Amino acid sequence: MKKLVIFDLDGTLLNTIDDLGDAANYVMRHYGYPEFTSEEYKYKVGHGIRKLVERALPEEHRTSQEVDEATALFMPYYELHKADKTCPYNGIPELLMYLQMKGVRIAVATNKAQKAVEGLMRYYFPQIHFLATIGQSDRVPAKPDPTIVHEIIRRAGLTKDEVLYVGDSNVDMETARNADVEACGVTWGFRKREELEAYRPAHIIDDPKQILELL
Repeated sequence: MKKLVIFDLDGTLLNTIDDLGDAANYVMRHYGYPEFTSEEYKYKVGHGIRKLVERALPEEHRTSQEVDEATALFMPYYELHKADKTCPYNGIPELLMYLQMKGVRIAVATNKAQKAVEGLMRYYFPQIHFLATIGQSDRVPAKPDPTIVHEIIRRAGLTKDEVLYVGDSNVDMETARNADVEACGVTWGFRKREELEAYRPAHIIDDPKQILELL
């Protein structure tokens, strides 16, 4: 029986792609570089904000200094606009409330900046008591490194067999594999089923309600 469900955030709990894309395009406009659609940005996210900005920049402008400067422009804009278009995926608020009611612990492990994670959790899920919401910071390596998953399991005082990790991308499937926990891929997020299938997770689902069958 699973006693803890660890969720990815972007593309799993929240559809954040339009706000992420708008912030990245704000940076591109500032420099006069080409912009991208939200659909294109789905394949630039997954390894944190700095990597998103790097992937958006023209290849000849991806020096460490230029990426740092562009990321510094991105962060305050995104902080101001992170909830303009973002919304939970259909069925997610109800799923989280049901899990909480049933005593299943809930946590978030994401490569999103920690400050943004905390703000979004308070705004969209004020009634959910997360065991932990761990985002990107200088203190921990980004996924697919399993450190944040291991930290959440440690806080829960559970074994790996009691944990289900849920995410929408190859980064998530790799994270679950590296953490040695059961993986569940979701098809409503940023990446296609084929990407998830390549990592052979224990489960691939099309609707949040299906998570209840895996517990």
